[in-house]
Amino acid sequence: MPRTSRIIEEMHESMQALDNLGLMEPQESATIEALYDACKVPQYSPENVKDLRSRLSLTQTALASILNTSVSSVRQWEQGLKRPSGPSNKLLYLLDKKGMEALSVLA
Repeated sequence: MPRTSRIIEEMHESMQALDNLGLMEPQESATIEALYDACKVPQYSPENVKDLRSRLSLTQTALASILNTSVSSVRQWEQGLKRPSGPSNKLLYLLDKKGMEALSVLA
């Protein structure tokens, strides 16, 4: 399930209210909706993490290095003992959507 921060949610609700009152141009409303959709990042389950790592042909050590986290964290994510959060979750999403090519953008 995609998640966004509380602040993003509140800003989106405020913009929707302004749009409902007719105080926004259609183009502005469309731009805000596109930005809001771009902020949504799914929470990666143990299966998602393992499937992504396998699809990219990465070891747990390599994925940990890419995400700047510990091998222990990746192992715990895949075992369901912990869930990736914050930057790690967003980087997983980026790798999932763009593949290893996304790393050249980050370098």
